[in-house]
Amino acid sequence: MDFAGNAGQWLAALFSRAELPAITAVELLLALLAAITLSIPQASWRYFGLLTTATHELGHAFAAVLSGQRLSGITLRLDHSGTTTSYSRSRAAAAWSCFWGYPVPALAGAAFVWCGFSGWGPAALATGTIILAVSLVFLRNPAGFLITFSAIGASAGLLLLVPHAFAGHVAVVLGLALLVGAVRDIFKLVHLHLKRRNRLSSSDAYILYRATRVPSGLWIAAFAVVVAAAWLLAWQPIARIPLPGA
Repeated sequence: MDFAGNAGQWLAALFSRAELPAITAVELLLALLAAITLSIPQASWRYFGLLTTATHELGHAFAAVLSGQRLSGITLRLDHSGTTTSYSRSRAAAAWSCFWGYPVPALAGAAFVWCGFSGWGPAALATGTIILAVSLVFLRNPAGFLITFSAIGASAGLLLLVPHAFAGHVAVVLGLALLVGAVRDIFKLVHLHLKRRNRLSSSDAYILYRATRVPSGLWIAAFAVVVAAAWLLAWQPIARIPLPGA
């Protein structure tokens, strides 16, 4: 009974509002540097980018379910590619789910930043872990299970080892890293369309063009607008941090 009671208290604490993190301008700069370190160098992106890919595919999956499509499965690969398979008789619904791959990592990043600053860092990390666990039902390849179990393990480790008072700092770093990663992926997509057109069949923007006849460039611009909006949302709590000497 004591174990059950302690576990219940721990879970309740996870989804309760924690103390607001006192993040200074210097700490924010360090958090941004940590996010850039995760998302820019190829050595670290090789691993962290897999989380961005998983988030990208979950964006497709959630959009498919919300638009009434039948979700068949998600495939994640170690080369940072992925496929979400859904079935719909509606072209509009198919285009809707195809659109929400690139923007969702940025939107998730903005949500983590907001939660981190507002005392909901532990809840954000726990919710992310639950979503990853649910996604296991839809995975269809060994690499997908490896990536997702690794992300669940890392997230669970943070929840167990990081004090709740510090979880907000972790959520901010993770959110910023996802935001930086989303920008990186947009640039990668632009490079694909400009320099590697022989691989356009893997591009969401090209798939949307084939489905709607709206030029790929406009779809890429739409992705970029949503990513920029996510950055703007994330900037709102950041802007309230007093500058040194202020």
